[in-house]
Amino acid sequence: MNGGHDLLIAGGGPAGLATALYAARAGLDTVVAEPRPAPVDKACGEGLMPGAVHALTALGLQVAGHTITGIRYVQGPRQVQASFRQGPGLGVRRTSLHSALHRAVLKAGVPVLPVRVEDVQQDSTGVSVPGTGLRAKWLVGADGLHSPVRRSVGLGVQPSGTPRYGLRRHYAVPPWSAYVEVHWGLHAEAYVTPLGPELVGVALLTAHRAPFDSQLAHFPELAARLPAEAAATGVRGAGPLRQTARARFRGRVLLVGDAAGYVDALTGEGISLAFAGAEALVHNLRRGTPWRYETDWKTATRRHRLLTELLVRARQQPALAPHIVPTAERLPRVFAAAVNALA
Repeated sequence: MNGGHDLLIAGGGPAGLATALYAARAGLDTVVAEPRPAPVDKACGEGLMPGAVHALTALGLQVAGHTITGIRYVQGPRQVQASFRQGPGLGVRRTSLHSALHRAVLKAGVPVLPVRVEDVQQDSTGVSVPGTGLRAKWLVGADGLHSPVRRSVGLGVQPSGTPRYGLRRHYAVPPWSAYVEVHWGLHAEAYVTPLGPELVGVALLTAHRAPFDSQLAHFPELAARLPAEAAATGVRGAGPLRQTARARFRGRVLLVGDAAGYVDALTGEGISLAFAGAEALVHNLRRGTPWRYETDWKTATRRHRLLTELLVRARQQPALAPHIVPTAERLPRVFAAAVNALA
């Protein structure tokens, strides 16, 4: 391939597909490289915050799911909740979200090729993927937490701190709340997301390597609502969650989504941030200012990164962790402000 494409996107998850949709709207000749057949599942909380719902609507997409009205923190008898002020969120299966984005990308005329991108070579005019014949003026690494593209261009950084992991399973039980419930345990958090009339998703975030069932047993009141025979899917895992990138831009390669860096799933903003990053990335390519993407990405994600970092650090301090929910309960307005700042 001689001139190649304007944009090659490595990774066909939500971040890569959203980037493809924005790029198609901008008139860029775009191709997505994704070796896995659609839909692609992943261990995630599956709760879309209002910002992500607004982004989907702006892209002309409608995804079936369960309305989410806010966030509730639970710790034993203590609980505090805050409703979303800017419209509802949406609990939606990862596979349903991916299918909707995948269909929209194909409808927009963007090909999705069954190609794995693990190494890239760039020069002054473009980027090539050895052994594939693919070449483009720009390449976007949207290939997840453990991004091969990030590593290939030397933007990876060894993360510090105690690694945390995510585990997810679905249960065929009616949701008992329209809120995403975050149950705080001694060593883990359990997220319960309503996904349908007879389906909830349960995601565990923890620094301990142990099976899902043994971790869930530390939340006895929650576990009582989730009988083993109601388990509707197997357990999926992800992690370590914290990933650091030196920058979001090097030469003719840009990073978006989890590949651009990730703090933790504690505040549930992954999809919203992926969409915001995708829009900023394409905007800068279209106006010929790719170097400004770094600043725009930092601006778009700063509030989330700071609040999530503070919460994770408090979580990891034995003297502070037990007081997170009681403090939020005593200061409901502050809790509501934080929830809506992230939403």
